[in-house]
Amino acid sequence: MRLGISLQPAWPIEDGASVLRAARHAEDLGFDHVAVGNRVLDSGFGLDADPFVLLSAVAGATTRVRLLTSVLVAPYYPALLLANQAASLDVLSGGRLILGVGTGWNPDEFAGLGLSAKERGARTDDHLAAAKALWTRRPADFEGRFTTLHGANLGTPPLTPGGPPVWVGGQSEAALRRVQRFGAGWYGSGADAAAVAAVREELPEHLTLASAQFFTPPGVDAVSPLSGRPLGGETPSAASIADDLGQLAEAGLTTCTLWLPIAAADVERTMDWIAAEVVPLLGS
Repeated sequence: MRLGISLQPAWPIEDGASVLRAARHAEDLGFDHVAVGNRVLDSGFGLDADPFVLLSAVAGATTRVRLLTSVLVAPYYPALLLANQAASLDVLSGGRLILGVGTGWNPDEFAGLGLSAKERGARTDDHLAAAKALWTRRPADFEGRFTTLHGANLGTPPLTPGGPPVWVGGQSEAALRRVQRFGAGWYGSGADAAAVAAVREELPEHLTLASAQFFTPPGVDAVSPLSGRPLGGETPSAASIADDLGQLAEAGLTTCTLWLPIAAADVERTMDWIAAEVVPLLGS
């Protein structure tokens, strides 16, 4: 099981470099990836910086840890912009980007961006198909519902052949079809072992199964509400968290992002606790 850390706590605006220090600490502790979500309006859950901007800064502050958008709302970015920004970060990070994508849900954000929330699935498919064309062909032609390209050469070709790996979020039938069409993997949110096993049955074996899991470690206060059952239960311990991760691994999950709804000041000591107390229990 590869473990990553979300960089979503409420980092202090007056010390923006604190999120970069946390990313370096995650790398030093051996975590597989750091993850950043995508909100353009205040979510109340933490730092709502643009994921491409924040992960570009993280790329410059680290050397090994992978960079995950968890998740990028694909309809928010015109296809050409999405393809070029993702390819640029792929190049600047030395191929460390994983592009986790979803259709989004927030009607206020769609309205503020001049988009119809009813078209979010169609736009996601269009933008991903166009990005794939731009990453794999020079020049690229593409004719879609929202994107038209004629003889287009992307400004920054990706370093990773075929473009950065795409992990598609969601458990609906449409989302699973999208995984098979565009994805190198599936990315869930709070999925339990039964849900992971069900997804595993629907998807080819070569696709990665990953998920974000939410929990508040012992002795640390939550600063935002958890959704659903937290990893390790309502009163988690190192053993209960490791047990839940073991069950997820048995169901087919290979990568887990630990999403911590805690204050920024508690993030580094929480990472220390996970590395010292939870990681040694995995696989035992």
